[in-house]
Amino acid sequence: MSRVQLALNVSNIDEAVAFYSKLFNTEVNKRKPGYANFAIDEPPLKLVLIEGDSGGTLNHLGVEVETAEQVEAAESRLSADGVATTGVDDTTCCYALKTETWVNDPDGAPWEWYVKTGDAEQMTNSTATPSGCC
Repeated sequence: MSRVQLALNVSNIDEAVAFYSKLFNTEVNKRKPGYANFAIDEPPLKLVLIEGDSGGTLNHLGVEVETAEQVEAAESRLSADGVATTGVDDTTCCYALKTETWVNDPDGAPWEWYVKTGDAEQMTNSTATPSGCC
């Protein structure tokens, strides 16, 4: 199963977690300092909240897939269609180990195509992304 990811910047992680728990009638999936994510079944959505100074703004968008092969296939398809990608990298981002590729839409909105391969104890990304997020 694939699902769309929406990563939002929030000014208060506790208030945001309480709100989105009620909005989607689900409990938080992962909670770390300044970070939370929800794995929502209906509608299928990975909602990521990142605490910072620019609350109420988009951090990045993404598509979560099940395998690294799906990430590689997406990167190949996008590259063949002339979309600039970052290539496929294994990274640490948003308290997770991932295989991912990044693109920006025409207005600069960053999209991440990824598979989570494990958990991590750090938020910071170990590779550069177009958005500088995570």
